[in-house]
Amino acid sequence: MFDNWEDLENSIKGCNKCKLNNGRTNIVFGIGNKNADIMFIGEGPGADEDKEGKPFVGKAGKLMDKAFEGLGINRENVYIANIVKCRPPQNRVPEKDEAVACLNYLRNQVILVKPKVIVLLGSTALKNILGEEHSITKERGIFTDKKDIKYLPTWHPAALLRDENKKIDFWKDLKELKKLAEEQNLKI
Repeated sequence: MFDNWEDLENSIKGCNKCKLNNGRTNIVFGIGNKNADIMFIGEGPGADEDKEGKPFVGKAGKLMDKAFEGLGINRENVYIANIVKCRPPQNRVPEKDEAVACLNYLRNQVILVKPKVIVLLGSTALKNILGEEHSITKERGIFTDKKDIKYLPTWHPAALLRDENKKIDFWKDLKELKKLAEEQNLKI
């Protein structure tokens, strides 16, 4: 584990711990406030993210930005990362070995950010962070405390593009996040 951002970011350059490195254009490390109270964790980069080297810049990211804007959440105040740092082919779900290869990078990001709340965007983030036994459909919108961090599972923004009905739940979950942030004086 690294105790500073520069060493952590340098450690991932040229990573070849799994087969995802074969098709990547860019490693999509993370973006945002490196001292954020709130961190968002998604699944993995898509085509736009791979091209730009930044998470959540494609259609799903634009949808998330609209929700942020509507609720008064400043993207510059949060930190955003993914389970895997390289794009899976055809945007498929990362395989277990791919996620495991990247998890120490993500753990180190969490250690450096020191968030009070982590929003888990979708099933892949939920299962890789809290455990395989967890279910996004059963636990979405319910805060869980673990090791002095509150976790909030919700739909991945890409799921909202496939099922419009999930937008309502996503909005409610982010409203609860904002309410918690205001109650606990967290920067959002």
